Amino acid sequence: MNDLRPEFSSDIDVQLVKASAKDTDVVFAARVSTIGEASLKTAEDSGEGLIRYLMRDRHGSPFEHNSMTFFLKAPIFVFRELMRHRIASYNEESARYRELRPLFYVPDERRKIVQVGKPGAYTFVDGDPEQKKLVQEEYRKACTASYESYRTMLGAGVAREVARGVLPVTIFSTAYMTINARSLMNLLSLRRHVEGSAYPSFPQREIEMLAEGLEEIWATLMPQTHRAFVDNGRVAP
Repeated sequence: MNDLRPEFSSDIDVQLVKASAKDTDVVFAARVSTIGEASLKTAEDSGEGLIRYLMRDRHGSPFEHNSMTFFLKAPIFVFRELMRHRIASYNEESARYRELRPLFYVPDERRKIVQVGKPGAYTFVDGDPEQKKLVQEEYRKACTASYESYRTMLGAGVAREVARGVLPVTIFSTAYMTINARSLMNLLSLRRHVEGSAYPSFPQREIEMLAEGLEEIWATLMPQTHRAFVDNGRVAP
């Protein structure tokens, strides 16, 4: 077998694959309730006031008539949190059918690593240089050892679905996610900590990094809807 050396990364990648998502999608979906087929002629109407009304009064279904497909690369523990959101469609690479490349997540110097306080009322602080060094060393050591065990079993003819059991959740995986704006707003309301939110959330930093990537792309696709979401305290309709 080829000699594959473990690689380490602190990055999470979010790419837009395709989208049918515009602010006008919200407008015509909402107006069908009052003007029926005439709503077909409102496709070029920006309707920002209508979007803000729908967001404020939480009329959610008009925000579902759009679609965005993203390609995501993240450690497995991030995907396990993401897939708790059963409001999107996912397809992830399978370690049953392919040998996973040795790319592992390791926190960088910006990651706050020490928890202060009790469950439900805690914060994270940076930690001292010795703690940061320890985290990086232990991550690298554990990931390297587990990948060596994985490759040893594969080399001995053990099935991939059996050998993968020794791999840590820090190993990177890839997946496609397809989601609409209403579902994405729900995800963002929970997976980003933003000052001024009506209902503050305190996500794990790594899934927040993924959420930041999703929101940056969505904001360019549906800027009026995104502004209404932010101005309404980031409350999903």
